[in-house]
Amino acid sequence: MKPPPLPAETLRRVIKIARLDGLSVIVVAGLSALLAAAMGDLVSAIVALLVTAAGCGEWHGAKLLRRRDIRGLDWLVRSQLYLLSVILSYAITRLASYDPEYVRSLVTPEMNQIFQQAGMNLDDIMPLVRTAFYATYGTLAVVTLIYQGGLAFYYRRRAAIIHTALGGE
Repeated sequence: MKPPPLPAETLRRVIKIARLDGLSVIVVAGLSALLAAAMGDLVSAIVALLVTAAGCGEWHGAKLLRRRDIRGLDWLVRSQLYLLSVILSYAITRLASYDPEYVRSLVTPEMNQIFQQAGMNLDDIMPLVRTAFYATYGTLAVVTLIYQGGLAFYYRRRAAIIHTALGGE
């Protein structure tokens, strides 16, 4: 049986995970914010900026831990809980906003022609669109709960070990 990692190794792993996750969130959300702004979608740009802030918080926490400052751990946990809150709020808002008439208004004549060529009409497609809409945002909510919640739990569970690695009791 393999012995548990030393506190210094646990600290290195936590910092590595936080840096990678934080940077990934910053890059993806930052690019999403730019793209949404370029498309004129202000709400999505704001949500993406809020998500980017969570990545910056995680990056900052990793930086603090690298400087041997235990406050970095709180930054890591809080950034995950903040990100969880932002994404869940967004997903729930989207789930509550499904408007079939708005969806119908987005269908172009070319799309209608494609449906007709496939032997379908818009009424046949609408249940599929609704299911895809709910599946997308429901999956986003569940994955966020699992990933961000799990990462916050992971960071918090290593608090005592990290404290030891930083020279605490």
